[in-house]
Amino acid sequence: MSHFLITGARGGSTQGALAPNRLEINDFIKNEEMFSLYIQALGVMSKSTQEDLISFFQIGGIHGLPYISWDGAGQDDPAEQAGYCTHGSVLFPTWHRPYVALYEQVLQKHAQDIAATYTVDKARWEKAAADLRQPFWDWASNSVPPAEVISLARVTITTPDGKRTQVDNPLFQYAFHPIEPSFPEPYINWQTTFRHPTTLDADAQDNVAELKSTLRSAQTDIRSKTYNLLTRVHTWPAFSNHTRDDGGSSSNSLEAIHDGIHVDVGGDGHMADPSVAGFDPIFFLHHAQVDRLLSLWSALNPGVWVNKSVEEDGTFTIPDGATVDTNTPLTPFWREQSTFWTSAESVGVVPQKLQYSYPEFNGLDLGNQDAVKAHIAQVVNQLYGGASRGKRGFPPVVNFAATSREKEAPVHIESIAAAKPTSSVPVETPIPRAIAAQDDEDETQFTTEAIPSISIASNYWDWTARIHVKKYEVGGSFSVLLFLGAVPESPAEWRKSPHYVGAHQAFVNSSPQRCANCRRQGDLVIEGFVHLNEAIARLSGLHSFDPSVVKPYLHQNLHWRVQKAGGAEVPLNDLPSLELTVSATRMSHQPSEAFPVPEEPVYHHDVTHGRQGGARTA
Repeated sequence: MSHFLITGARGGSTQGALAPNRLEINDFIKNEEMFSLYIQALGVMSKSTQEDLISFFQIGGIHGLPYISWDGAGQDDPAEQAGYCTHGSVLFPTWHRPYVALYEQVLQKHAQDIAATYTVDKARWEKAAADLRQPFWDWASNSVPPAEVISLARVTITTPDGKRTQVDNPLFQYAFHPIEPSFPEPYINWQTTFRHPTTLDADAQDNVAELKSTLRSAQTDIRSKTYNLLTRVHTWPAFSNHTRDDGGSSSNSLEAIHDGIHVDVGGDGHMADPSVAGFDPIFFLHHAQVDRLLSLWSALNPGVWVNKSVEEDGTFTIPDGATVDTNTPLTPFWREQSTFWTSAESVGVVPQKLQYSYPEFNGLDLGNQDAVKAHIAQVVNQLYGGASRGKRGFPPVVNFAATSREKEAPVHIESIAAAKPTSSVPVETPIPRAIAAQDDEDETQFTTEAIPSISIASNYWDWTARIHVKKYEVGGSFSVLLFLGAVPESPAEWRKSPHYVGAHQAFVNSSPQRCANCRRQGDLVIEGFVHLNEAIARLSGLHSFDPSVVKPYLHQNLHWRVQKAGGAEVPLNDLPSLELTVSATRMSHQPSEAFPVPEEPVYHHDVTHGRQGGARTA
């Protein structure tokens, strides 16, 4: 049997890069050639017969249902009734690397075939096809994707005859032909993929307004989580996956942040269920971003890679409880006719063997790890470090003090200047009074209200809520939502409340009874964090992050609710495993440091103890 080998896309170039760039989706849609080719190539992929090995359906099905072998991997002795994806595993970041590369490889081949049919300026289109790579959606900077992804059923592109033409938009949704018979309810009812469906019946439509509202409400939370992941997590177990006992991290893993995007995008739709998420075309925009964050984190933590661990969530080819490490085959991705890709073979900030790169690394000498690390630190501060991005390595709440009525706008890589640390004084900074400003576009933004410029402290307390909960206790994907202040009675209003702070999401198979490993792993506990400083500054009226003033405030004002992906409330009594604990971490920052340095977190169990879902001990 001859196997389809994953090589990644081939050919093309980006000036100053070792391989062509993957572009952020908001930049990508402005590139006439690449966007036109991408839409046509994805259209061909999506219309291919679902039995075709490299059809959109077959590649999407690698992740979950229909729980069958892809290209012969594990077909003789499947380990689990599951997809191939390694959730809750140290392999989570690296397994998706050849997966996205496979998708990219097939797309590019279709794009090259299409480019060859252009009758106007063919060379320009063939060059664009060679350079084409899968775009990423940087949800940490822009939590609402462009209309070309989430709301336009038809888009205008340039077709091979050189004319601007309206065509069906394959990024909007995938149409099953036919519906996969193994799909459970409600997916068996739906001819297409949906995001925030209006109903579970066959006449469902996307609720785009609800989707955008949900994603807008998450912007500050996502950006804060991403910044803390990149600047405070330095071990592979803490970085890679959402299981607890990772060495005491007080920031989210890459997988935990990833889980939240899935749940927020999907609602009751496909993206919120790992068994069918791979069929939504936004999946690969999302996972290209996940891979980009792997590259950025690797640049900041050179030499840290996959460690030996036990697989807690089995896959189609990896049994539950098996030992995995950097040499574990990343099935079903064939590298040669008899061997699979491994994490060891896809290592690096720019995995040259897979022939793609990210704009942040353009012009860098990748052999100079110190220079790369310093540059990427500047990029991270500029993109995710707050309103005065790039000026200092402090989280957003501290940076608000240096601005007046300043709105945050998306920052593009080409505009990033070198970050220069500023002198500071070793005292606790008063908290600036800030207000939330909801614009009419794509994100919730924060502005300061009549705050004079003040000194930035080199030491401060960072407040965080840690959530532990059994992954499968609700029976589907769900969110633990946090509030500072009164909580609206209606769950439909929770995300719209000015008191909403953030959430931790569980990304769960909606039909665990059909997944043997899901049934066995009923007691698996996942971990996530919600950072509280920005909300404390915005809502509390306090003037310090010192525990003596923050603890009483949190005891009175910190509340939480649990909500299914579709919006229904889960009574706290129905989730006995939930434990929410508050910690404060002393952060120090010196001019010579790129980022604040955390001390050991101090847990204040008494803040939530005695309430349903609070700390077990005082």
